[in-house]
Amino acid sequence: MPSQTRFRYTVPMFIPLGDDNRGRRIIPFVNYGLIGLNAYVWYLQLTRGESFTASYAAIPLELTQGMDVTTTQFITVDGERIPIPQGPGPHPLWLTIFSAMFMHGSWMHLIGNMVYLTIFGDQVEDRLGHLRFLIFYLFAGVIATLTQVFADPTSIIPSIGASGAIAGVLGAYLVLYPQNRVKVLLIRDIIIVPASLVLGMWAVFQVLGQAAVREGQGGVAYLAHIGGFVVGFATGALLRIMPTRRRPYRW
Repeated sequence: MPSQTRFRYTVPMFIPLGDDNRGRRIIPFVNYGLIGLNAYVWYLQLTRGESFTASYAAIPLELTQGMDVTTTQFITVDGERIPIPQGPGPHPLWLTIFSAMFMHGSWMHLIGNMVYLTIFGDQVEDRLGHLRFLIFYLFAGVIATLTQVFADPTSIIPSIGASGAIAGVLGAYLVLYPQNRVKVLLIRDIIIVPASLVLGMWAVFQVLGQAAVREGQGGVAYLAHIGGFVVGFATGALLRIMPTRRRPYRW
C-alpha cells in the first residue's frame, strides 16, 4: 500500500484468504498481469537498490515544482536524519505517478497488497471487462497518488505502493458484491463473513489511520488509500445503476 520512507506495513486484525468466485465468467488475466508486473518491479528494486526506488517513486516536490532531485537529500523521521539516495528520474517526471504504483517498500508491503488484489480484483475485472478494468485500476492509482501529493506538495518523501489503485478495487467490490462471502483468518481461526464487513472495516481503519497521521504518528499514506477507495466506490455505484450486458467474453 502506498507508503513513505521509512516504509511500513501495518498487519490488519484479519487477513482475507479468498472469496466466492462461483459467479465469475472470465479469466482475469489483466489482474494476473498486474500482480506479475508488481512482482517484477519489486525484483528490480531488490537488484538495483534504493537509488532506483527513490528515482521512480512519486515525490511531491518533484511533481508540483517540476524539479528533479538529483542529489542525496535528507529528511528527519522520529528525530533521525535519514538520507534519500536519489538518482535522475524518468522524463517527463510525471511518469513517476505510474511507476510509483508498482513499487513497494518491503516484502510484507508487496505480499499484503497482492493478497488483496488477487482476492478482490478478479470479480471487478469480471464486471468491467479486461480493458476497462485496466483503465479503472490505473485511474484509481493516479488519483490516489495525487491525493497524497497535493496534501503535502513540498514534501521530498518518496511515496510508493499499489494500494491506492487496489483501494479503488476494494471500493468497487464493496458496492458491487457486498454480500459475497469472504474467508478470513482472524487471529488463529478461519471464519466466513460478508465482503461488506471485511471491506467496510478496512475503510474505517484508513480513516482512523489518517487521523493518527494528523497527530504526527505513522508513516503510511492513508490519504492515498482514501482517495483510491472513493474513486472505486463511485465507480461501483455507477455500475450498479447501469444496465449489465451479459457476454461470455468482454474487452
